[in-house]
Amino acid sequence: MLKKGKNLYSILKGTCPKCHNESMYTNSNAYKLSDTLKMNERCSHCNTKYKIEPSFFYGSMYVSYAVGIVFAVAAFVISYLLIGTSLKTAFIAIICTMIVFFPIILRLSRNIWINLFIHYDKDATTKHP
Repeated sequence: MLKKGKNLYSILKGTCPKCHNESMYTNSNAYKLSDTLKMNERCSHCNTKYKIEPSFFYGSMYVSYAVGIVFAVAAFVISYLLIGTSLKTAFIAIICTMIVFFPIILRLSRNIWINLFIHYDKDATTKHP
């Protein structure tokens, strides 16, 4: 289902959007908060530069808003509609979900943003000298 060559692979795994061979992040653990957004400058495999221009990832803030809404709606549906908690408890569940998944939302939004501009290239999968 999740295989190299699909944007979803790069988005969910955080790999280089061009070759899908290497993580874009210096630390694969998103919950190490000091390293959550630290990225490699380039892919060591295909030499793709991740920061296309200064302030490139500012656009990911808009994506982050949408991804956050998806997480909040999911938390509401699970707690209020499926479990049957009170409305107050459902909103507390939303707040807790947003706090717990904040690093994941940040990374997902960056992954989605860069995949809008850089696409998979099967020729880039062979290592460049």
